[in-house]
Amino acid sequence: MVSETQKSKLALFGGEKAVQLPEEDMFTWPIVTREHEEAVLEVIRNRTMSGTDITKKFEQEYAKKLGVKYAIGFNNGTSAIQTALYGMGVGIGDEVISPSLTYWATCLQVFSLGATVRFADVCSDTLCIDPDDIERRITQKTKAIVVVHYLAMPADMGRIMAISDKHGIPVFEDISHAHGARYKGKEVGTFGLASAASLMSAKSFAIGEAGMMFTNNQKVYERAVLFGHYERHNDIKSTELQEFSGLPHGGYKYRMHQASSAFGLVQLKLYDRQIAEIDKAMNYYCDLLKDVPALYPIRPEPNSGTTKGGWYIPAAKYRSEELGGLSLKRFTDALCAEGSLCFPGVNKPLHMHPVFTSADIYGHGVPTRVANMSEKDRSVFKPESLPVTESINNEVLMTPWFKHYKPEYIEQHVNAVKKVVENFHELLPGDTKEEIKGELSGAKVRKAKL
Repeated sequence: MVSETQKSKLALFGGEKAVQLPEEDMFTWPIVTREHEEAVLEVIRNRTMSGTDITKKFEQEYAKKLGVKYAIGFNNGTSAIQTALYGMGVGIGDEVISPSLTYWATCLQVFSLGATVRFADVCSDTLCIDPDDIERRITQKTKAIVVVHYLAMPADMGRIMAISDKHGIPVFEDISHAHGARYKGKEVGTFGLASAASLMSAKSFAIGEAGMMFTNNQKVYERAVLFGHYERHNDIKSTELQEFSGLPHGGYKYRMHQASSAFGLVQLKLYDRQIAEIDKAMNYYCDLLKDVPALYPIRPEPNSGTTKGGWYIPAAKYRSEELGGLSLKRFTDALCAEGSLCFPGVNKPLHMHPVFTSADIYGHGVPTRVANMSEKDRSVFKPESLPVTESINNEVLMTPWFKHYKPEYIEQHVNAVKKVVENFHELLPGDTKEEIKGELSGAKVRKAKL
């Protein structure tokens, strides 16, 4: 029998773990049903893996669900994003504005189009691109504003679309983290001129290694078809593009594998119900943390009409000053030891990586980032200073991503946080630990306001 002392002792130091219930299917994703299996097997049995009939049906159903005119399936999200930007006209000498805090596939492809990136900072409360910083990055060569609904948190599309209208610069939305998320009641991916998403197996709308692009604009759609879907050039109606049909512009072949599109057709029917349960589970977890110091889940205001969809990679802000300066790494190590897997940091800043500063990828003799600029423009194109992006990895952690609403199990993960917070002084260096113990004598740690 485990003593009360053993239960209260941090697991990192040999105590009993706070999370005792079996994990079962709490983190299993995607949920594969018999209907999924039969749909994929039918494609294989019919040997239509490289066809387009099922993919076209999937595109039509997804476009209908999202409320847009056109959807095109791709072999992955990276090619979907590249093609969307090509469809929007991004090319030689152009600039796109993108957050630096994102996965590289949000914007690195612009190099292959002859364009470059001006990185913008993010808002510390949402981790999404900062509208104020977007305006600071606009130049005469800005061709598109790239918005990422980062870690499923919708960006401030009201302000961003106002900036787009003011300057006449179209918006592209990367919704790879945010399938089904809504900004003030309207689904993300429907605000900009085009949007695209990864549908790979780790995402919240997961169907395999696949991607999808969306638009309401016929020209953007037809340019996308021309670029990477040569077998569908009969869809092109524009006379200015028809003469180039037959061969893909740039030599890209981006067809979606039909096993993925078959899986996706089934998933479209199940997704809303699945993410509703995820939303219920994750909000329950966040609500239980309301009065716990140091940890502040990143989520929309309740009843605002803004939602996180499938909550792809839930995250929280960490305030080390509320725990005597305890480092984020030490805090997450203690949580993991308790059985609640939490990881420090998020994506590393892109603007500080050599690929975006000094790499000569295509042999231009100068960094690719400035290869298609005039010498005059190169001389003033300096690395951006993005203070929030550069510091955020010391302030944010990834929390458990529950796929089912099982209160007792979720409560144990919350208890893991409470246990670490209550015993945080044991995790501090020796001298600091004794000092903090004295300060806490007879006092109660209270949660500071954001």
